[in-house]
Amino acid sequence: MAEIRWALSIAVLTISWIATAVPKTPASKIRPPNIILITLDTTRADRMGFLGSKRGLTPNLDSLAKQSVVFTRTYAQVPLTPPSHASILTGTYPQFHHVNDMQAPLASDLPYAPEILRARGYRTAAFVGSIVMEPRAPYAPGFDRGFDTYDAGFENEELGEDRHRTVQRRGTEVVRHALAWVMKHPRGPFFVWVHLYDAHDPYDPPEPYKARYASAPYDGGIAYEDAAVGNLLRNLKLRGLYDGALIAVMADHGESLGAHGEETHGVFLYDETIHVPMLIKLPHALAAGRQIDQRVELVDVLPTLLDEAGIAIPHEVQGESLLGLIKGETERDGAAYSESEYPHHFGWSALRALRSDKYLYVQAPRPELYDELVDPRAEHNMAPVSTAVSDTLANQLETLRRKTSSNRQVPEAVLDMTAQAKLGALGYMASDGRSLKTDPAQGPDPKDKIEIANMIHRAEMLQQDRHADESIALLEQIIAKNPTSVFYTKLGTWLMRQQDFQKAVPALRKALEMDPDSTGTRFLLGKSLLAIQDYAEAIPVLENLVAKVPNAVEAHSFLELAYAQTNRLQQAIMECRIVLQYDPEDVGSYLILGQSLARSGDPHAGLAELKKAALLQPENPIAHLWLAEVYDQMGQNALAERERMEAKRLGADPSPQGNRKQ
Repeated sequence: MAEIRWALSIAVLTISWIATAVPKTPASKIRPPNIILITLDTTRADRMGFLGSKRGLTPNLDSLAKQSVVFTRTYAQVPLTPPSHASILTGTYPQFHHVNDMQAPLASDLPYAPEILRARGYRTAAFVGSIVMEPRAPYAPGFDRGFDTYDAGFENEELGEDRHRTVQRRGTEVVRHALAWVMKHPRGPFFVWVHLYDAHDPYDPPEPYKARYASAPYDGGIAYEDAAVGNLLRNLKLRGLYDGALIAVMADHGESLGAHGEETHGVFLYDETIHVPMLIKLPHALAAGRQIDQRVELVDVLPTLLDEAGIAIPHEVQGESLLGLIKGETERDGAAYSESEYPHHFGWSALRALRSDKYLYVQAPRPELYDELVDPRAEHNMAPVSTAVSDTLANQLETLRRKTSSNRQVPEAVLDMTAQAKLGALGYMASDGRSLKTDPAQGPDPKDKIEIANMIHRAEMLQQDRHADESIALLEQIIAKNPTSVFYTKLGTWLMRQQDFQKAVPALRKALEMDPDSTGTRFLLGKSLLAIQDYAEAIPVLENLVAKVPNAVEAHSFLELAYAQTNRLQQAIMECRIVLQYDPEDVGSYLILGQSLARSGDPHAGLAELKKAALLQPENPIAHLWLAEVYDQMGQNALAERERMEAKRLGADPSPQGNRKQ
């Protein structure tokens, strides 16, 4: 009996030893964790309490940081929203994904977080706070790929209206939309991206933050977005979705706030815009309170999320999973790359930077080198005297770019002047895509031109606030200092908004003279010439444009009008048919097509097209007026009189200019 008891004891001890010796599979590996990605637009690292700030702006993020791994030295790849998010969500550098600027499309063959996760059974949703991440072309096309829900829907309303109803959305509203979605999909696994835009200028937080931070409105925006994050986290806890979730929070870039002469962001690559806050809460708060002081990058986010979810990392991904660092199993070489091609919009040189060891190296027409240990604000450029170090880092930067660049086909940006105006409302200069095809390393050093960039930003904001005369006066000062095609085009655009087409035409002519390949400028000039009824000059301008950009539908629409007004009927008919291929419900094209067919000797065909216009817009008096003309031409006087009476009932303008497509 004693022997049996002894044997049983040995068996129990053995089983106990096996149970403790074999590592347990983490709960997050048994069931894929819900993943919540929160990106804080334009948020500086030095405003975070968990990174040492004493301003008290981020109590909710600080609380989350206690249950997370905090990365004290995280660096963005680009100081602009769409390019930076492209690096976060693809795990690739800008020289690989080629979303280098505003409006650049995200290619469909890139590794992409929502697409990868959806293929592994995740429900996916995005909730964005600004039109800069609107997935409709030409804002941020391609970013909705892989998302079951992409909540944007920003509308093209008139400039000057409440920006929080047009070009951006308050953080509480973004979070409300996200929580409504989560309530419908609580079982998961899900991937939710929440993008908050409240720290972006013009720094206009709602009350009580507006009054509380009246002397520091940027800080008010951060305090408000922190409250929005807190609301999101509290609701996740209430629904039992917090503890097991993987929650990653980071900024896409920071804000200069006057450092190095830059008022906002987009141009320079110093720490104010490139050093960003980041924390990652692992499921069940594993590694809570761990602080990583080694330098990491935003391209590391995607591989880290996939690694923790137990999903194979695509070979195209260029970042590295941070789980090894978190577990203390790996080290990093400490290099971080960043770039900005935004200065190239202005005709200036692009900038590239490498942080390696203790140095920050900036590749520019006048190179820069800073020892970050003794000069953290990058105030003393050592490049002129430390040429050996500069040359070494320049070689390292070029080697990194060669290894991480791709020759993939870059999708063409869509020509859309309404989008240009919308981005201008946010203070950005938008491109027609052509300028970025030239060598970005050419042009003046942005250090010598930063005040011009500040002035154009201020002028854009004055335009948004409907101080048109002030904005135009400021833009004229900019042109006096820096007479480039891009600024003449901007002047022409703003004069067009004022309906001052007579003044817009010479400004746009000057811009096109300086840059004959600019399709955007050519479009604006053609439109302005039509507005002053100079059809003879408008036609060759527009013909040149559609030859270069065949899918510029609005240009074809302008051409059909110009041809009709100059009695070039066959060409007008051809242009109408082109427009209707793109938009089969374009009433104006049916009107011009019908009238042109009738005038060219085919009234029956013209009648059919005009009837289509009247069917699409029964309340359009022009359709009935032109139908009356064709019935007169066919000798059907009773029908002609009926259409005239209907046109009169609908308020037709009887003047000669009243029955032309506007």
